[in-house]
Amino acid sequence: MAPLTIRITKRADGSAVLRCVRADGSQTWQKQAGHQGAFFPLHDLTHYSVEVELGVRTAFYGLIADGWDIDDTTGKGARGPLPEEALFVERVVGTLDAERAGGTRWTATEFNDSIAFHARTAGASPPRTLTDDELARVRHRRAELFQHWSALPPGGSLELEF
Repeated sequence: MAPLTIRITKRADGSAVLRCVRADGSQTWQKQAGHQGAFFPLHDLTHYSVEVELGVRTAFYGLIADGWDIDDTTGKGARGPLPEEALFVERVVGTLDAERAGGTRWTATEFNDSIAFHARTAGASPPRTLTDDELARVRHRRAELFQHWSALPPGGSLELEF
């Protein structure tokens, strides 16, 4: 079994459920309803795309694989603040979400400027930059996952290994 099995289920009522099962069988899950039921599956698939394509093991899914609960990944729980690499991924995912909401694809330079701005605003050290190739790989994987999600009927699940 992989360190983490990720299952996102599309519910008939428009909600979605994210369930993460660790190699030891323990799990954490979260249900999103209403507008969040439409937003969060795409956000969670974006996280997966970023973490897999960039080889990041200490962000959202890596932390969950290491025993964190979903609620801990806010950085405000008992586990304390998120590691710097997880904050970098949050900025990348947030920028991809903003790009998607705006309906335009940013150049790598614009993208890197945005994540650098958000890091400075948060008082963080400058993040590493993404290459054109890295950004293209993330976007390609995300597009494939979005297509799979869109094609799922209510009650269907998308299952990924991390």
